[in-house]
Amino acid sequence: MIKALFLVDSYVKETKARVISIKDGKYVTLDQTVFYPKGGGQPHDTGKLIKGKEVYNVVYVGKFSGEISHEVDQDGLQAGDEVYCVLNWDRRYKLMRSHTAAHVLASLLNKGTGALITGNQLEEDHVRFDFSLEKFDRKLLEEYLEKANKLFGTNIPVKWYELPKEEAMKIPGIVKMAGAFPPTFQL
Repeated sequence: MIKALFLVDSYVKETKARVISIKDGKYVTLDQTVFYPKGGGQPHDTGKLIKGKEVYNVVYVGKFSGEISHEVDQDGLQAGDEVYCVLNWDRRYKLMRSHTAAHVLASLLNKGTGALITGNQLEEDHVRFDFSLEKFDRKLLEEYLEKANKLFGTNIPVKWYELPKEEAMKIPGIVKMAGAFPPTFQL
């Protein structure tokens, strides 16, 4: 089973890894990875796999049949090869900040109006969130954006932790997605 280093420390930027398998010359499975796969409204990471002087650009990362697959831009890697994984950190960091900001806005809007998230899409340069508001009200959304921006200006530390699902579900308002449970990430 692949070791998903991003689940242990989202600030890990690089690591050595061993190629476990190759499919069609460009879909690479590693024994461990720093690359987050696309899913849950979040885009995949990009970066490089380096073998000696050869550089393989990671252009897509997905999760298929429980395995994380790294699509590279050229053939050449073989099962058993040792590679050095280098994450496109600037992209990841922008996505992390956007993800956190989106959660803050969604939480404020939910507490203030009861609105739930009905859809979302994070990208490197923009974020889209859909809310279950009865009617679109630009002034209301701008008010909550201003509240979120004021909160960001206070420099409050961001903390994250994991709870067993049974314990998390006891927290009022924990689920902000309409008709959904908290996501699970199983490898």
